[in-house]
Amino acid sequence: MNSDLNKLQAYPFQKIRTLLSDAQLPAELAPISLAMGEPKHPTPELIHHAVREHLAGLAHYPLTKGDGALRTAISDWLTRRFQLPANTIDPEQHVLPVNGTREALFALAQTIVDRSAQTQPAVLMPNPFYQIYEGAALLAGAEPVYLSCTADNGFIPDFEAVPAALWQRCQLLYICTPGNPTGAVMSVAQMQRLLNLAEQYDFVVASDECYSELYFDEAQPPAGLLQAAAQMGNHDYKRCLVFHSLSKRSNAPGLRSGFVAGDAAALERFLQYRTYHGCAMSPPFQAASAVAWQDEQHVRENRALYRAKFAAVLDCLQPVMDVQQPDAGFYLWPVTPMDDTAFTRHLFSTQAVQVVPGQYLSRDTATGNPGQQHIRMALVADQAACVSAAERIRAAIETL
Repeated sequence: MNSDLNKLQAYPFQKIRTLLSDAQLPAELAPISLAMGEPKHPTPELIHHAVREHLAGLAHYPLTKGDGALRTAISDWLTRRFQLPANTIDPEQHVLPVNGTREALFALAQTIVDRSAQTQPAVLMPNPFYQIYEGAALLAGAEPVYLSCTADNGFIPDFEAVPAALWQRCQLLYICTPGNPTGAVMSVAQMQRLLNLAEQYDFVVASDECYSELYFDEAQPPAGLLQAAAQMGNHDYKRCLVFHSLSKRSNAPGLRSGFVAGDAAALERFLQYRTYHGCAMSPPFQAASAVAWQDEQHVRENRALYRAKFAAVLDCLQPVMDVQQPDAGFYLWPVTPMDDTAFTRHLFSTQAVQVVPGQYLSRDTATGNPGQQHIRMALVADQAACVSAAERIRAAIETL
């Protein structure tokens, strides 16, 4: 067996099952889960229709590189959404469809990390973080390095505090903007600072932007890494790779459809890796994905649903809890009135509400665990369920 597998920690939901294994649910309350970030709004009919219309594609092996129509739809969407200069995103060189960004975020490290380096490679990532980043680093033979995100730094890592010796070992930097679980959005200036560091120290920036289409102000969508690169004249997107998904944007988590875009040289090697990996997207799903990337109406309607839920839930919780509306995304990251694991058990056993303890999404550092005394709440259920959960959480706090 690969001994690096022994370095992997249990996934957060496995830890939650252990934490709650002996808890007794109140019989009079139906359980409500705010734990898993699985979108629950209906998948748009245009996606269902496109899948049905292209079932004949099941008779053919798909290309790992994806169909040209899908890559063109993605290229056009990126150009529109992030105001990129015309024709700088070439569908042939700068775009690669993937079966959900989770597998691509993991596989990228296996392509980028050079195990033969004279010093141990480092992969830097935010803390708290999406656990795939850590597993990808460990199984690529690199050291995961955790950059704490706290209220004091606006939940954005303090990149200026990273010593030069660590940047010299860095081969890959994962960022997540909007952040999971904090919802913090990085500015163009912050991303450009990272690209300057990447050029200086020779590493790749992988920007997980899966929550970029869930925001509150229609006039101020979150910026993206390609946008930051273009504004500084990096029109070949060197050292930039962005990851986007239809799971959150289009409420289609089962479609397992996303893409990676950016640096053509890195994507050429990534395509080579993926060709051996055997992970081409099904033709009907490629066709449905192209249709989804071409439509914005369903995305605007989706944002409206989230805006209403956040307003109602925050109105209920803010009088009793330190909780703020995030910059974007569908998570809340409130401060808990006691240890986050104890509070998670308390909510489950008294109110039948399930959340994620913040420390399960973070790692201990010399200055503590930045997720401690937080919980992650995913507002993915319908508004009635989310409001009911908020009312129960408020009752649990008021009776402590």
